[in-house]
Amino acid sequence: MRNPIVSDLASATTVLRGMLDDAERVVPFTGAGISTESGIPDFRSPGGFWTTTQPIPFDLFLSSREMRDESWRRRFAMEDYFGKAKPTRGHLALASLYHAGKSPGVITQNIDNLHQAAGIPHEAVIELHGNTTFATCLDCAKRYELAFIRSRFEETGGHAPDCDCGGYIKTATVSFGQAMPEDAMLRAKAWAEDCDLFVAIGSSLVVWPAAAFPLHARKSGARLVILNREATEFDEIADLVIRNDIGDVLSRLIAH
Repeated sequence: MRNPIVSDLASATTVLRGMLDDAERVVPFTGAGISTESGIPDFRSPGGFWTTTQPIPFDLFLSSREMRDESWRRRFAMEDYFGKAKPTRGHLALASLYHAGKSPGVITQNIDNLHQAAGIPHEAVIELHGNTTFATCLDCAKRYELAFIRSRFEETGGHAPDCDCGGYIKTATVSFGQAMPEDAMLRAKAWAEDCDLFVAIGSSLVVWPAAAFPLHARKSGARLVILNREATEFDEIADLVIRNDIGDVLSRLIAH
């Protein structure tokens, strides 16, 4: 059985560069691992935020004022991570790939807006789990900036404001138990099925249904690359598995 794992950094980047050169349409798929270099923690890894703090399910957010307040308290407590984060070497490399005309954009599980900050247009970033840098009303979809929400939150002693229409205001993210965004899911599936190289970067590939996209790409005939620190369940079907640092690998690709 072939072993797709290449552990040497120089060899891995040489092989990956050749695959990128050969491909006509590359679709990057990113998870939390691409953002850790910016200071944003991988919340699902051992010792991460979600291993010590129980997530607030969407139904509880809807049914409990206390849970809505707690949800916003947690978001503002994490502002040091999200508010100060800058695009990493990996984000900048993928932006370079996009501007070179090699990829239609990026599919991401991340909510940090760093692909856009790196220079990929908003419409070319498919956000499967939403975006935490702004908020929306769940009823009328009005957009709210976080500075306004925080101001009202602090003025009222820790109570989340409601929308003028009476709806609940929530970060524009997908919570546990909340429906995935249908348009984003359809676009991501179409991209996966229409590429000849799919590159999964910094994702454990355990969160479904997002984890299905590498499979869609593989079944449609695309080559599959997995760049992740830890092993994934899909390593055995990949054409190339790289377990080196994401920034080290991707920065070398655009340095030549």
